[in-house]
Amino acid sequence: MFFNDKLRQNMIRKYDKTLTSMGFFKNFFNFLYIEKKDIISVCRIDISIKVLINLLYFWRDLLMNIRFSERAAGLKASEIRELLKLTEMPEIISFAGGLPAPELFPVEEMKGIMQEVLDTQGRAALQYSSTEGYKPLREIIANERMKPAGVNVSYENIAITNGSQQGIEFSAKIFLNEGDIVVCESPSYLGAINAFKSYRPKFVEIPMDDNGMIIEELEKALAENKGKVKMIYTIPDFQNPTGRTMPDDRRKRIAELAAEYEIPVIEDNPYGDLIYEGERHPSIKSFDKEGWVIYLGTFSKNFCPGLRLAWVCAEPEILDKYIIVKQGVDLQAGTLDQRATALFMQKYDLNEHIEKIKKVYEKRRDLMLDSMKKYFPAGVKYTHPVGGLFTWVELREDLDAKELMKDALAENVAYVPGGSFFPNGGHENYFRLNYSCMSDEKIVEGVKRLGKVLDKYYK
Repeated sequence: MFFNDKLRQNMIRKYDKTLTSMGFFKNFFNFLYIEKKDIISVCRIDISIKVLINLLYFWRDLLMNIRFSERAAGLKASEIRELLKLTEMPEIISFAGGLPAPELFPVEEMKGIMQEVLDTQGRAALQYSSTEGYKPLREIIANERMKPAGVNVSYENIAITNGSQQGIEFSAKIFLNEGDIVVCESPSYLGAINAFKSYRPKFVEIPMDDNGMIIEELEKALAENKGKVKMIYTIPDFQNPTGRTMPDDRRKRIAELAAEYEIPVIEDNPYGDLIYEGERHPSIKSFDKEGWVIYLGTFSKNFCPGLRLAWVCAEPEILDKYIIVKQGVDLQAGTLDQRATALFMQKYDLNEHIEKIKKVYEKRRDLMLDSMKKYFPAGVKYTHPVGGLFTWVELREDLDAKELMKDALAENVAYVPGGSFFPNGGHENYFRLNYSCMSDEKIVEGVKRLGKVLDKYYK
């Protein structure tokens, strides 16, 4: 064999170690080394050597005649996933991830819950279970999580997934053929964009204002592409990446349009519980009279993301397709995790836990916005979310947030460049900031460092 992957990793590791011993420090996507005196030449040297190593492996793959499917060959690593590697570096203040605050996880309570499940349900908890999920958990979701969203359903409308991301992927698998049109907000959630892209659809992006997707633009797009649109994807509450929230009249109109054009709406709602101002909005699903809206909910942002428990809420005939797809992918979500989550909901009030984390996140949001007002130069625009985890920053049109990232990382602060949130490209003058996962001190210091970077371009 020409090379093997273990040898490649060893080569790159030794190369990394050599650069580190020479006084360089790794700071970007696992390939960029920065020495503040001569950043450009160091980047060029580092990238050139690693490109050479990976070219050898490219030719290795050709020699071995590895034939990836066209779908697999087109897959690319998520920019956010790559950026999340930065959170492991203690010197970096990272506003890049969409992570909940780990200090707010109910660790002690879950220790007791796990022990009780193993003591009282041990054999059943460690056994296979049904694909649609643990019935008591589905009943709790129907009664306690869907009703606050304005949706009255039974457990038969609920199927458990391994995170909402799986629900998004299954939606693409069920509804999309190559060349079909996906309608989504502009910008939209990067994880959904990447999931959809592997099925080779076309994207029609709907512009947003401060109240989310502009309905007149959606109506126009549906009329112009009648019979070609296979799915509308939206995050109506505290949207990722913008933090914007859709008012009730727009939600109702989307449900009406779905019925009129007979197009499924994927309503992705990971943040709906995290509202800091005003009352919670009813979901789009609550206005759905004919079953065209498919609701994705999750326990990741309001409870414990490591459990990877989420759900799909849909009409039974649609839900059956999700269950069949799941059978072929991973059979089921973890039995132990489902039973533990159900027992937690029975013994504790999840809404009390949500109120606790909301107070912390609201304070951090206010601190970030106040710091941006203080340290960002005039001309930089940003959203003022009333909930969720993100604010969205708009720079001058001539600036590229990905290029500015190099300067930001030199100051040991990170964000997510905004271009990847637009499925058809462009819009490089945006970036996303997360405020949930950093301490108060780091929020202030990180925004101050970003302000220092931006000042160079706004003088």
